[in-house]
Amino acid sequence: MPGFELRGRQRERETLERLLRDVRGGRSRVLVLRGEIGAGKSVLLDHLAETATGCQVVRAAGVEPEADIAYASLQLLCSPLLGHLGRLPGPQRDALTTAFGLSGGKAPQPLLLGLAVLGLFAEAAIERPLVCLVDDVQWLDQMSELILTFVARRLDAESVALVFAARDTTDERVLRGLPELPVGGLPDAEARDLLASVVPGPIDGRVRDRIIAETAGNPLALLELPRGLTSTELAFGFGSPGLAGRVEDGFQRRIAALPDDARRLLLAAAVEPVGNVSLLWRALEVLGIDPSAAAEAEAAGLITVGTRVRFRHSLVRSAAWHSADAADLRAVHAALAEVTDPAQDPDRRAWHRAHAALGPDEQVATELEQSAGRALARGGRSAAATFLERAAELTLDLNRRASLLLAAAQARLQAGTPALVPDMLAAVEMTPLEPLQRAQVERLRAQLAFLLNPGRAAGPPLLAAAERLESLDPVAARNAYLTAVGAALHAGRLGGDDLRRAATSARRVEAGDDFPGMLLTGLTAWALDGYAEAQPALSRALAALTADEHLSLLWMAAPAAHELFELGTAYRITDRAVRYARETGTQSLLPIALSYRAGTLLFMGRFADAAGLLDEGQSLAQATGIAFPQFASLALVAFQGRAEPALKIIDSMTADARRRDEGRLLGLSEYARAVLYNGLGDFPAALAAARASISYQDMALYGWTLPELVEAAVRVGDETVAQDARERLAARADAARNAWSEGIWALGEALAGPPARAEERYRQSMERLSADGVSLLVARTRLLYGEWLRRENRRADARAELRTAYEAFAAFGAEAFAERAGRELTATGDAVPKRVAGPRQELTAQEAHIARLAVAGRTNPEIATAMFLSPRTVEWHLRKIFTKLGITSRRELATALP
Repeated sequence: MPGFELRGRQRERETLERLLRDVRGGRSRVLVLRGEIGAGKSVLLDHLAETATGCQVVRAAGVEPEADIAYASLQLLCSPLLGHLGRLPGPQRDALTTAFGLSGGKAPQPLLLGLAVLGLFAEAAIERPLVCLVDDVQWLDQMSELILTFVARRLDAESVALVFAARDTTDERVLRGLPELPVGGLPDAEARDLLASVVPGPIDGRVRDRIIAETAGNPLALLELPRGLTSTELAFGFGSPGLAGRVEDGFQRRIAALPDDARRLLLAAAVEPVGNVSLLWRALEVLGIDPSAAAEAEAAGLITVGTRVRFRHSLVRSAAWHSADAADLRAVHAALAEVTDPAQDPDRRAWHRAHAALGPDEQVATELEQSAGRALARGGRSAAATFLERAAELTLDLNRRASLLLAAAQARLQAGTPALVPDMLAAVEMTPLEPLQRAQVERLRAQLAFLLNPGRAAGPPLLAAAERLESLDPVAARNAYLTAVGAALHAGRLGGDDLRRAATSARRVEAGDDFPGMLLTGLTAWALDGYAEAQPALSRALAALTADEHLSLLWMAAPAAHELFELGTAYRITDRAVRYARETGTQSLLPIALSYRAGTLLFMGRFADAAGLLDEGQSLAQATGIAFPQFASLALVAFQGRAEPALKIIDSMTADARRRDEGRLLGLSEYARAVLYNGLGDFPAALAAARASISYQDMALYGWTLPELVEAAVRVGDETVAQDARERLAARADAARNAWSEGIWALGEALAGPPARAEERYRQSMERLSADGVSLLVARTRLLYGEWLRRENRRADARAELRTAYEAFAAFGAEAFAERAGRELTATGDAVPKRVAGPRQELTAQEAHIARLAVAGRTNPEIATAMFLSPRTVEWHLRKIFTKLGITSRRELATALP
């Protein structure tokens, strides 16, 4: 930073030296320098840049006027590296060029863009280690902050350093959890030396100590606050509270002392955010300012003009901006708009024109609306919302103002800033609204409520919005009803009659023959007419789920597939959803897709694959802050059967479900409890949990729970409950007529039906479930059949079934059921097979996940995409995996892993 010198800071220097050693040694490092204004964070960044010999250094800084321009800081940081774009996979390359406005295309999803930046950094670091410095984080635009933080959390073995400088007052929501280096005031001795360098003549010791105490050793305060004050004035302290305010006041005094042209030059430089010197000179020409004024600003120690304009400190920019006369500020914006190329940079030109406008201006409002469209095309929803809000301020057309504010509110909601939406909707309601606009307000309000709290309270507002839209926009009404029905399904048993009311109202609209319409028809039939009547409609709807645009409805479609016992359909749509979400980086879909995909693989006995997807989901949640659905995680811990940790998780989920009025989660918790207790052999507890779970016919959960109920009821001798559950299974199988439904019906018949036909039904159950690939339930049936054979004194036959069941459960990782099969096997007089711990136990969870993906045939870039890593990090982990397993190639992985 011009005019500053790094004094002392031995601890901080050593930390930065270690960081550089690690990066030069092939590892990546992330660090947040956090401290108050003027603590010296920027000077430490300068020191790091100067000492990073042999490294490539790129820099960017947040700038307050740019805080609403999507990707502004990210593009500045990445621009020197764009020569490496050609090495990135096509989707990642397209995401970057679209985000930076270098090409057209669909708005890139943040996950895909984050992977693209991660890959760009990794590719650049192949030539020489890369050091990325990001200053003034508090003024980064939202998208740049999100992407850079995502990258920071995924760096590992790329030879990249990513170092942020952040104020103590910075919102830590995004940077939370990254390694930090606190940057405080200077020690007393160094603070005295620095103060002596700026205060001419001797200073009383008590005054000196008071100054150091008031500034807490802050270097910028020590340099700036005493400037221009006499010894007498210094003796009375600095007066106004707040360090930032006092320092900025000092800069404002120095700016006020400059000639008019120098002050206006500083203002123009402050408003032009990139430091583009040629653009600044052209703007000065329009303003009639002699470029020699720059020398006066430089002589005052406020600015340096070279290939770029650099301020002594960000507070100088802030002081120049905040102390400007309103007329001068408008004139500067107007000059910058005039010299900004409308073809090359239409958005900044529109933004300057908007701030130069003295009153309403329909033409500028139109330009801002067009800028919002371009921002949305790049994925900058927050920037689009800002453009739209300003456009609304500049139009006199009240109808247009309402439309612009509605669009801005929708963009804010999609941008992940729901807290800003209520005030915007309140502003919309202050204008005269057409009926359609009023309905759109209600729908946005209801969507906001459902997003913040998906419990029962969200359903009625969604239904009211859908009803209002009926006569205004039939398609919007249909989609709103679908969301309202889905919300009521989510509320489950705690929703009372909400589902019936929503479904009854939804039948008033024409659903249509596309997938959303067919799904709505099926769901309303399920809610109002019953399982058998709904089965054909739901089956047709699921068969029609072929367009990627409809995968956003997976949260309703996947449970419907399980409700119909269509394992193949569930496998198809969840596989497609995961692939699509990964390829496009659709972060709103990926967590849901991973969860439902894991739940489907669970019934196939693929616990390791399910766990891998759940690990991926948790990684996603940690990297982005996105909430990850816990349904499949809950089922997995129940089937794994480790009682203490499983019950802890189940109890926690039950409490959360009651607190948030989420009946579906409550039902799932009881289902998981029933599975766990059946595995442990505690059948009375399993019976109580299963009865609680089926007290409401929740979609998918009800069908999952009925076999648990039959088994537990038979084991405790409750014939009434067992026969009732058996009949319900029969009714579902008769409607569904597929392998899974017929398999569990046969199991219910074997357990609770005529004893003479038990063996036939056990065999029939295994045959039908095997045909559909429901391997987990095949093993469950084999265990029950083996137990029945042992009670029939057919020990040899029992041993064969129990041994096979034991081996299957052990391979799955279903420990409680494996132990139960082992106990039964011992009771037949046979020995339980030894379970040899495989070498995978030496691997970390992340390494095991990478190894599984490699065995599945994924390339390093594909594994990197799936796990949000760079290919170089995947390669580094594979080398570690090979060393741990004692192998030398991918070909040996399949045999080295159990």
